[in-house]
Amino acid sequence: MATRITSLIAAIGRTTVFHKSQDYEAFLSLLSEAKKRHPVKIFGFCLMPNHFHFVLEPAHENTLSQFMQWLLISHVRRYHKHYGSSGHIWQGRFKSFPVQRDEHLITVLRYVLQNPVRAGLSSRAREWRWSSLQRWDDQGQVFNLAVSQL
Repeated sequence: MATRITSLIAAIGRTTVFHKSQDYEAFLSLLSEAKKRHPVKIFGFCLMPNHFHFVLEPAHENTLSQFMQWLLISHVRRYHKHYGSSGHIWQGRFKSFPVQRDEHLITVLRYVLQNPVRAGLSSRAREWRWSSLQRWDDQGQVFNLAVSQL
């Protein structure tokens, strides 16, 4: 059986989209709502100033596209309303890659969670507030976001 675990990234080029803590928090709230509407299991994530990474498993074959469409459209609407702007924010379609349920999953999670360190935004991955690293429970489930339904 093929895996449905997916690593994905959505980018906006070099433009900053998360300008302040409230932008990150609003996105995490939308992420929680998107998960309620279009069920996915989130293994890990990292929000960066100009892009984000998710490692997730959609509940059904077509859930990933619906989940991302709702999340990105909702985020763009919130962003434009908050900043009084218009036009595109996210650059093209998100990119997704299949992830195996073995060492590959661990390697991908390490890559995602180390993003802020590689970018010079924090000295240790655990220090970056906008990733799932600080939000795992004892069973390895992502929890404790802006709304704890992830």
